[in-house]
Parts: sequence; C-alpha cells; structure tokens
Amino acid sequence: MNTYLLFKSLHLISVVSWMAGLLYLPRIFVYHVENIEKKQATDIFEVMERKLYNYIMRPAMILTWLFGIVLIYLNGLEIFSQMWMQLKLFLVILLSIFHEHLGKCMISLKNNTNKKSAKYFRIINEIPTATLIFVIFLVIFKPI
Repeated sequence: MNTYLLFKSLHLISVVSWMAGLLYLPRIFVYHVENIEKKQATDIFEVMERKLYNYIMRPAMILTWLFGIVLIYLNGLEIFSQMWMQLKLFLVILLSIFHEHLGKCMISLKNNTNKKSAKYFRIINEIPTATLIFVIFLVIFKPI
C-alpha cells in the first residue's frame, strides 16, 4: 500500500468532514437566532450545535491538521518554498480561527448573550465556501 496516498485519502476525508461542519453550523445559528423566543426549539438547536461542533467539527479539524502535517513530512519540508503551499496554509489557519469563532458564537447563543443577527450568520456562512474554492484551485493548479 502506498503510504502517501493513504494519508492523502485520510486528509481529504477529514477535510470534507470539517468543511461540512463549517458550512452547516452557521446555518443552524440562523435558525437558532430566528427562533430565540421558542425555548423548545432553541434547546434542540443547542444540542445540534454542541454535537456538531464537539463530535464532528473539532475531531475533523484536528485530523485535517494531523494528516496535513504528515503529508508535508512525506513530501519534504522544501514544499514550504512553494508559494501556493504557503497561501494554502495561511487559508487553513484562517479557517481554524473561523472554527474557533463559531465555537464562541455557539457559547454566546447557549448563554443568551449573543448580539449577532441571523443576517450576520448568513453572511459568514459564505466564508468557508469561498475559502474552499480558493484552496482547491491552489492545490490542483499550483498557480504560484
């Protein structure tokens, strides 16, 4: 079995799982904010948010980083000299910061201290999509 392809596959599976959460959690926040007066609904959203964040997103993010680091090691550290890789890593760091921001939003919704609107969550819901598209083109075409 090819070790590199094994870790590349595991990396991609982790990325897909992490991205699914990054794309879905802000949408749940929209529904949560729009139904803030309905205790029964918000209780359900809080469970959904917590399980998605803690059981899918966080492990997927950690595995994405872990398998990505293994791939860098297998490729050799000289891959860092390539501008597309530097930009990709920068974007993944931004996605990781975005991930943590969503965690803070989840806590503020649970504690009823949220000040953000449904429109805010609709807008930030586009961040992972745009980033994903950019990263895919970077990795496939390596334009820089």
